[in-house]
Amino acid sequence: MDHHAQGGKAYGLLKSQQEERLLSINETYLSDPQHAEEEDLSSKLEMFKKKYMEFDLNDQGEIDLMGLKQMLEKLGLAKTHLELKKMMSEVVGDTSKETISYNDFLNMMLGKRNAILKLILMFEGMGKEQDKKDVAPPSRKTFADLP
Repeated sequence: MDHHAQGGKAYGLLKSQQEERLLSINETYLSDPQHAEEEDLSSKLEMFKKKYMEFDLNDQGEIDLMGLKQMLEKLGLAKTHLELKKMMSEVVGDTSKETISYNDFLNMMLGKRNAILKLILMFEGMGKEQDKKDVAPPSRKTFADLP
């Protein structure tokens, strides 16, 4: 990595490198016969990649406990530290592991097992599809609109 790059430029480079890594993992899932039956796999993988990158707060390519906490808070589901640790160990299958890798995340989302986090994220995804409203900026107010 270029140690002379500053601020936003270095961050953008870091994010693009991370996206490249996640895209290559997505490619392996797309070519895996185990997931060939999965409906609309490429668009699901793209959505999972975006979600994963959004909550990878330390930009190390893994979601840590704080990223998981923030993800659930954003969904309006604040959890205690113990609940978060339980969710994380359920996803990664190891109580000593402190982060969720992208492979763990995809295995959870595409697997048959219904982890709590998977159910929460699927529910959130379904809610978003139903909530597609106008995303235009609010109309301009005039003096006549004031109370």
